[in-house]
Order: sequence, then C-alpha cells, then structure tokens
Amino acid sequence: MNADKKEQKTIIAMIDIYCRGNHKGQPHPCPDCTSLLNYAKTRIEKCPWGAMKPTCARCTIHCYEKLKREQIITIMRFSGPKMAIRHPFLTLLHLLSPRSIKPSVSRKSISETVV
Repeated sequence: MNADKKEQKTIIAMIDIYCRGNHKGQPHPCPDCTSLLNYAKTRIEKCPWGAMKPTCARCTIHCYEKLKREQIITIMRFSGPKMAIRHPFLTLLHLLSPRSIKPSVSRKSISETVV
C-alpha cells in the first residue's frame, strides 16, 4: 500500500472515531467532519514531499491552514489512543513506518554502513 493511500485510510479512520464519539445523533461522518476529511485528502494528495512525505507531526512544511490544522490535532489526540483497538493493523503500520519513527542516527551514517 503506498504512503498516500495508507495515510488517507488512517485519517478516514481517525475522523470516523472522532465523529462517532463527539457528534452523536448525526450521520457519520457529519457534514463538518466530511468537509475536513475532503480537505485532508486533498492536502495529502498534493503534499510537496510526494513519496518521501514524513508524518505531518515531523514535517517542516505545514500545508494545512491554521484552523484545519488545529482541528486535525484535536481529532488525532482524541482518536489516537482508540486506534490500537479499532484499527490495530493501521496503528501497527503507522508505528513501524520509518516516516514516524524518530531517527536515532543520521542518514549519512546509515548509508556509510550499508555498502
């Protein structure tokens, strides 16, 4: 699965968890969450990093407008702990992704050791 599709599946799952937990009595996802989801998908597809895209938390370019970024952070904080139970495979892929693990050595030292 390519990084864009995996990231889109993850954001879909997180927004769904958030919407079900916070917007009860509305269709899921609600119109506000649907709008945010469409925005997030567009930003993922248009990421200037392309295939080398880091996770948003580790990115030096913040391509979400401020309000949307704050909404996504709120959703991730609410949904993140619940992801391991509801979507263990996506959670595992995210945790094991080299894009989300803080590097302990530099890329230069890795390339020097791999000959």
